[in-house]
Amino acid sequence: MTDENESQPRTDGSGTGIVPPDDETPTWLERKQRTQGLSRLTYEYFERSRREDQDLRQESSYVERDVLAFPTWPHEMIRNLSIGSFFIGMILFLSAALPPHLGPPADPSSTPAIILPDWYLYWSFGLLKLGPLNPELAILGGQKLMADRTYGVVANVVVVGFIAIVPFLNKGSARRPVEQPFWSAVGVGGVTFATTISALSIKNLLPISAHLTFDLAFFVPVIAATITYTVLKSMREGYMFSLNRRYYRLRPPK
Repeated sequence: MTDENESQPRTDGSGTGIVPPDDETPTWLERKQRTQGLSRLTYEYFERSRREDQDLRQESSYVERDVLAFPTWPHEMIRNLSIGSFFIGMILFLSAALPPHLGPPADPSSTPAIILPDWYLYWSFGLLKLGPLNPELAILGGQKLMADRTYGVVANVVVVGFIAIVPFLNKGSARRPVEQPFWSAVGVGGVTFATTISALSIKNLLPISAHLTFDLAFFVPVIAATITYTVLKSMREGYMFSLNRRYYRLRPPK
């Protein structure tokens, strides 16, 4: 009888506190109802995972062996050349049978009313239209410190520099947005800002006023980032943020 009592985990604060793995994994509600605290629950979590890993290693029958595959030459090369030749032939056929209409020759003496770059550069083109934000300094007699075009180029440098420095600022090992709500909000805000600033670049083609488009280009990203941060912050309790963060930091998934 004494041996059986010693093998059972104690809940009065004494003993080792090691809980042997059982046949059923406790549910989230059962884990929440325990009164030992997060540190005790975390210790049991790690102890169970350590024993499960040890059992899997002992029961594993994996043996390293050579992997059979096709050689690069001639199998892979012939297949790739066949697929590439097919698409190149289709492009040549379409260019010969359906030549594109280029329109009238360009007139170098006149500038088109609307000049637009490729769609993936709309955000950069929109930054060139931030003239209303270019400050006028009273010390210069009410003149601007730099031209609007130069101000737009500086804005492009600042935005690209911020994007380049983000990986150096955030060196965390988070695998889910809920683990780092702030940086997730920054990402959502950045993507939203790229969309709204792209809309600003084609403000002449939108059915809303240019002033409203300019205001929305800066207000919508802030609202989207705030909503993202609030939602992810509220999800951390149900997600058991601290426990999962420690678990994946000490025992990363393969």
